[in-house]
Amino acid sequence: MLADQLGRPLRDLRISVTDRCNLRCTYCMPAEVFGADYAFLPRTELLSFEEIERLARVFVSLGVRKLRITGGEPTLRRDLPDLIARLVRIEGVDDVAMTTNGLLLPRLAPQLRAAGLHRVTVSIDSLDPDVFGRMNGLNVHPQKVLDGVEAALQAGLKVKINTVVQRGVNDEGLREFWLALRDLAPVRFIEFMDVGNHNGWNLDSVVPSGEVLARLGEEFRPVNAQYRGEVAARHVDTAGHEIGLISSVSAPFCGDCSRARLSAVGVLYTCLFAGNGTDLRAPLRAGASDEAVRALVQGVWAARRDRYSEERGEVTRARKVEMSHIGG
Repeated sequence: MLADQLGRPLRDLRISVTDRCNLRCTYCMPAEVFGADYAFLPRTELLSFEEIERLARVFVSLGVRKLRITGGEPTLRRDLPDLIARLVRIEGVDDVAMTTNGLLLPRLAPQLRAAGLHRVTVSIDSLDPDVFGRMNGLNVHPQKVLDGVEAALQAGLKVKINTVVQRGVNDEGLREFWLALRDLAPVRFIEFMDVGNHNGWNLDSVVPSGEVLARLGEEFRPVNAQYRGEVAARHVDTAGHEIGLISSVSAPFCGDCSRARLSAVGVLYTCLFAGNGTDLRAPLRAGASDEAVRALVQGVWAARRDRYSEERGEVTRARKVEMSHIGG
């Protein structure tokens, strides 16, 4: 079994398919940085579907069992169902999922499900139109995301809902948010993290997961993890409604992290907070064999020691990869 320097296996691969997005969320792609004149990647620099499939097969040969499609906003990538169909056919892949803002799911959900997509995680940070409009940077109404959630459910996709909690921004309405969505899908509350370089993160803006749980005002019991490296600590209320708490700041889970991240241009990152990665596109396009690429990935993972969230108070990084490049 391939393991890194801390004994962590390689089990999950997150694949970004674009750096573009149709929102400008303040904690990911703030509009003042990613404005109308921002230079996004030209299509020729993006990994082709053939290249993505080839790299996915290499990672699966090293132990990866779960693939997650991310962005930017992945539904902006043309012909995305074709890529899903390629990935679900790879022998050894147990699960293909996608993270999305949901805006294009009313059109795409049936095609994605027909292609073999198993699950979607949809991000929505408030049901208050004013709050959500400010957080998404473009005044998009939350109903547009909820329409996407409904479309995914109607298409037969499993759905989870993600919300990033920021003190003084959207934390006052947590109970109302939970009550409105708990019958729709499991809700996961994410502590505001210092991803990227432009989101103005500070510790005072973090609402610890324990406080989130208390604010929901229900009686919850913890649920055992389904597998090593499960990101969200799951809880259920007395009626069986599930929440997940992602506590990267208050209770880091680096010790069980089994995730690698592949950017849209083929750079391998071994941590969400990494400053540098390993270019896999260049050897692919230079004619490297699968065996050579496999040896490169194997060497990177075997040398991995990343545990940024556990070291957050001790280390600083001048630059980190933007979340819009690797999808969180």
